[in-house]
Amino acid sequence: MIIHEITETAIRRSLNKLTITFQDFQLSESLMKAINRMGFEEATPIQAETIPLGLQNKDVIGQAQTGTGKTAAFGIPLVEKIDPASPNIQAIIIAPTRELAIQVSEELYKIGQDKRARVLPIYGGQDIGRQIRSLKKNPHIIVGTPGRLLDHINRRTMRLQNVETVVLDEADEMLNMGFIEDIEAILSNVPSEHQTLLFSATMPAPIKRIAERFMTNPEHVKVKAKEMTVSNIQQFYLDIHERKKFDTLTRLLDIQSPELSIVFGRTKRRVDELTEALNLRGYTAEGIHGDLTQAKRMVALRKFKEGSIDVLVATDVAARGLDISGVTHVYNFDVPQDPESYVHRIGRTGRAGRTGMAMTFITPREKDMLRAIEQTTKRKMDRMKEPTLDEAIEGQQQVTVDRLRTIISENNLNFYMTAAAELLEDHDSVTVVAAAIKMMTKEPDATPVRLTEEAPMISKRNRNNRSSAKRRDGGSGGGYRGKGKNSRSSYGDKKRSSNDRNRSSSDRRQKKSYNS
Repeated sequence: MIIHEITETAIRRSLNKLTITFQDFQLSESLMKAINRMGFEEATPIQAETIPLGLQNKDVIGQAQTGTGKTAAFGIPLVEKIDPASPNIQAIIIAPTRELAIQVSEELYKIGQDKRARVLPIYGGQDIGRQIRSLKKNPHIIVGTPGRLLDHINRRTMRLQNVETVVLDEADEMLNMGFIEDIEAILSNVPSEHQTLLFSATMPAPIKRIAERFMTNPEHVKVKAKEMTVSNIQQFYLDIHERKKFDTLTRLLDIQSPELSIVFGRTKRRVDELTEALNLRGYTAEGIHGDLTQAKRMVALRKFKEGSIDVLVATDVAARGLDISGVTHVYNFDVPQDPESYVHRIGRTGRAGRTGMAMTFITPREKDMLRAIEQTTKRKMDRMKEPTLDEAIEGQQQVTVDRLRTIISENNLNFYMTAAAELLEDHDSVTVVAAAIKMMTKEPDATPVRLTEEAPMISKRNRNNRSSAKRRDGGSGGGYRGKGKNSRSSYGDKKRSSNDRNRSSSDRRQKKSYNS
């Protein structure tokens, strides 16, 4: 296997160019028309290395984080080789989630629009009869999730005998979700002579076995570890106890007033409870996770993109592949299960040259998680102090002052001048302005909320040293994930005593109330 350790500087130096543009790839006129319409000019490192290999029909293993342009990296050569006159399926892209499948298909549609390449997304949660009817319209490119793709193969409603290109997007995530057997079954239905492009943040053993079995002399395009996080994202951690997390989150929201922010929780339950708690405190929040219907998830995402909600709360899996521009702040309410998930999370912000800010809540028993993340990203996080209530109030006052300045600059106050003059006859100007600021300022809400305590993440090294520590939810088999042996039994992290076992299930799921 040929390994390409790439950086933007190295690629440009090799071609003796200051920049690599899409003109350098000598693409067809129809493809260049679409690329120009999409606003693409300069190729990213993963694109600069992968596109030429893809055009040469070589198998490629690509390691690059979300937000580096890898969809275009495989999509451009894939679409370039499509024969629009053919009625056959010529390429399939396998993605771990419905959201990613939809977004990949949308980008491929834009890339292939002028070439008349027909793209069809296929995923669970959508009416299968509708998908069967769409398959009869002879799509050229299928983008789908493993389970639904295999379902159509078994129903014989989708035939892959003419497939020339296969893309595995976020293969490590599909491994974590238990899709490896489905992927192998899908690939077994593809002609032996085809091109495979595999993208994965990490290369665990099962992914390597897939590469060995289904790929021919793949070339490895790898973004160096030191580039896993970009410099325009400010990264902070807060050393904090579990019970203080929520008040700290709301104070940060009040102080920072993010334009668009995402809060990450580790479990579906956590996402539901955080969403409810934020709304109780006066924020407009929506949550997304795997148990929600596709329709509800799309509604939440549309509201977030439109700016009609303040906060999007998400699990790692639900947020995979989200391509939302303008996210300014990411809050890791719970530590992710592995360093790669951390990279995916904070990659939601700091895109397209913009700056971003990421804050991670670290409980005392999760210090090893912090070190593991820093070792992976080759970057130290700065410690942030817990914000105070006074700082939260001052933050909201500043929001009001900024709003007042904007209103004054619009110079549309004639209708209100008489009332203002009457006020100034009885009160001094400072008092009047102070009253206006008080009236317009959102005071911190102290409404009590209920959050189920989540056991801390325990690093792989410490987990191996604690034989009594129990894993739940099946684990991921890699990175770090686990629970400490001293976690409270009411949250399912210790063996229950005989008295515990006699309690009702509602008692065992007792919630702890955090009163501010």
